[in-house]
Amino acid sequence: MIKVRRLNQSELVINAELIEQVEATPDTIITLTTGKKIVVLEKPDEVVEKVIAYRRACHNACLDDNIDEALTKRRS
Repeated sequence: MIKVRRLNQSELVINAELIEQVEATPDTIITLTTGKKIVVLEKPDEVVEKVIAYRRACHNACLDDNIDEALTKRRS
C-alpha cells in the first residue's frame, strides 16, 4: 500500500499491486487494473518511487524471513 494525496489534499492509501499506469496530463492520473482512475498531487516519478519502495520492503521482508528460517534449520 502507498499513500498519495488527492487534489483536495486528502490522503488516500492505494494498493500498489493494482496500479496499471501513471500518467501526467498535466495532473497525475493513476489508473488501477480495475479501470478506476485516481487524480493525485504527486508527480508520476514520486508515485513510481513510492511503488518501488513498497515492493522493496515486501521483498526484503520475504528475504529476511527466508534467511531466518534457513539459519534456524541449519542450527538444528
